[in-house]
Amino acid sequence: MNKIGLIVGREFNQRVRKRSFILTTLLTPLLLIGLMAAPALIMQMKSDKARTIAVLDRSGLIADKLQSDERTKFVADDRDEERLRRNEDGLFGYLVVGERLMEDPSDVRLYTFESSTLDLENEIASQIGRIVEEEKLRAYAIDDLPRIMQEVQTDIPLRTFRLDDGGEEKASSGILSMASAYVFGFLIYMFVFMYGAMVMHGVVEEKSSKVLEVIVSSVRPFELMLGKILGIASVAVVQFLIWMVLIFVLGTAVLQMISGDMLAQGASMAGGMPQGLEGMDPESVAALRSVTDPAFLLRIFGGFIVYFIGGYLLYAAMFAAIGSAVDNIQDTQQLQLPVTIPMIFALLVMMNVMREPDSSLAVWCSLIPFTSPIIMMARLPYGVPAWQLALSIALLYASFVAMVWIAGKIYRVGIFMYGKKPGFKELYKWIRYK
Repeated sequence: MNKIGLIVGREFNQRVRKRSFILTTLLTPLLLIGLMAAPALIMQMKSDKARTIAVLDRSGLIADKLQSDERTKFVADDRDEERLRRNEDGLFGYLVVGERLMEDPSDVRLYTFESSTLDLENEIASQIGRIVEEEKLRAYAIDDLPRIMQEVQTDIPLRTFRLDDGGEEKASSGILSMASAYVFGFLIYMFVFMYGAMVMHGVVEEKSSKVLEVIVSSVRPFELMLGKILGIASVAVVQFLIWMVLIFVLGTAVLQMISGDMLAQGASMAGGMPQGLEGMDPESVAALRSVTDPAFLLRIFGGFIVYFIGGYLLYAAMFAAIGSAVDNIQDTQQLQLPVTIPMIFALLVMMNVMREPDSSLAVWCSLIPFTSPIIMMARLPYGVPAWQLALSIALLYASFVAMVWIAGKIYRVGIFMYGKKPGFKELYKWIRYK
């Protein structure tokens, strides 16, 4: 154990002191926050340039009812199209409405002297469609029809609750469950491959520099493999924790800058229905309540840590075995395929699991160690039986130990092999060597 601890310390110190580690640790949260905040900031930016659109309304129904806003102004115009095309008044464009609009709704044309936008086109089509609908309803000559239609229209605010084994009900949210499943499942996929590949590259680099020939003389291959994997795992955990702190601090600051009221409302969800949120839809209220539910947070974040570490350890052992079997990074491409396929398959299955978390496919894939880190994270927000969770974790970590033993076997032979690119048959022979 002392030798393993020395190897872990060596791997940790060697990597955290690199300039690339420091830059990645500091810049990645800034990049993520920037990517999340950019769309909201861009949406808040509005052009100051006003645009005037002349309306040539041959139906006599539309021009006076089109509503202008601070950006777009609709002006009724009775000039012919020939004069409008000359753009003597510096128009943005002109709208032509056919006289048989009620019989032929497609008889509407927009001509612009500058590039049009999808938002403008949708707004014009929506307004005209609403006006035509009102005219058609008016043709039925029903007294007070607008009020009747408003009273008839009904939105069903469905509230969802989950009952635990004791019969206690808790608000649940399908949106939050799906978002949590996708985000945490994808994070595990990304981190497992990123840090697993780091193990593989480290083994290949040390093998090419002949460093390991000296180390292996005093350390068993299993101890060396385990120490290297755990050392890089400690780097991953430290980097991830720093990222979470920075993302939380920076994300909170950005959200307060964009919408301070939203955070204040979300923080008040700990007890009852907060004032000011009575008008929110039940799904949003349930999502906010779930976010502040300690049991939900423990299940999600606890599960993420357990499966992130387990998934990393398992795949890092597999990547380490690949790295110890080749002489350079280029030769790893062929051997990586069997390692990457299960994770890519898990991502594809995850989309189905978010819709059917208790299907046979979801249950089996959440138990199989090669897919369980992603699939179980997709199921956790919906609730998983305790026995399935315990069995999945046990199989995952037992598979890690077995894979480290296999990687050590390959490592023991591959460390002294140069100039030869082994196939899978050759690797199987190395594993069987005594």
